[in-house]
Amino acid sequence: MSDITVIVNPVAGRGAGGRLAPQIGRSLQGQGLAPEMQMTGAPGHATALARRAAEEGRAAVVAVGGDGTVNEVLNGLMEAGGKTALGVIPIGTGNDFAFSAGLPLDWRRACAVIARGRDRILDVGRVQADNAPPLYFGNGVGIGLDAIVNIESRKVRYLRGFPVYMVALLKTLAVYYAAPQTTVRVDGREIAQPSILISVMNGRRIGGGFYTTPDAVMDDGVLDLCIAGKVHRLRMVGFVPQFMRGSHVGDRRITMSQGRQVTVTSEIPWAAHVDGEIYGVGAQRFEIELLPRRLRLLV
Repeated sequence: MSDITVIVNPVAGRGAGGRLAPQIGRSLQGQGLAPEMQMTGAPGHATALARRAAEEGRAAVVAVGGDGTVNEVLNGLMEAGGKTALGVIPIGTGNDFAFSAGLPLDWRRACAVIARGRDRILDVGRVQADNAPPLYFGNGVGIGLDAIVNIESRKVRYLRGFPVYMVALLKTLAVYYAAPQTTVRVDGREIAQPSILISVMNGRRIGGGFYTTPDAVMDDGVLDLCIAGKVHRLRMVGFVPQFMRGSHVGDRRITMSQGRQVTVTSEIPWAAHVDGEIYGVGAQRFEIELLPRRLRLLV
């Protein structure tokens, strides 16, 4: 598999994408590949580049960046029919998709995975808010608190990796609290309650270290849900280490579920993130579905 397109987000990882691109290209060439290196220049550019590469018949498209870059490339491949393999060289802040998929987080080892050329068929999710176009996702959708944390994380300029999300979470808990009445329908079952966050996941982890759905498997044919009911903000601080360990499962204030068709409605305008990218700000209805065995991932 020598004909691959490598899509690099030069600002990912606080500029690591741009700095590492030449080394990544040389590493792939040294392992017998002939990578076509492409740099993104704006939000959405990676989707267009990936779609074009897939339509031109490239064997694989490799995303070099964080979860947002991976999501854009994934959307481009799905728009082109989903036949082209996805490779990931993770150099972002959270790298939750790569972690959940069991991929190496070191770029050199990730290059070796690309060169090996083996693949695994994963499920893909699709979400549509009532005020935004549909998007595909590989890792998950977070509605409510974790979407606000994601927004706040973009304001943290002096840290990298998991500490970015920890600072953003503590700041969010200090200034933001909303637990609107929500209705979550999962394959016909209904959960109606005040909720502070709703995570609909294909993967295990969000925010670089929060195991929202620790038992999720990316090719098991179901989405995993974590729904947190109304909790006092001080008690939410106490929940933080539980989410970091995945030990919140079983707590009476947390509802865990699985399904293939999910609808979330809220009495107030809310926001979501899709694989770490902000989506549907002000929406009150989200429709989410699982598309089984739709993505070829190089592993």
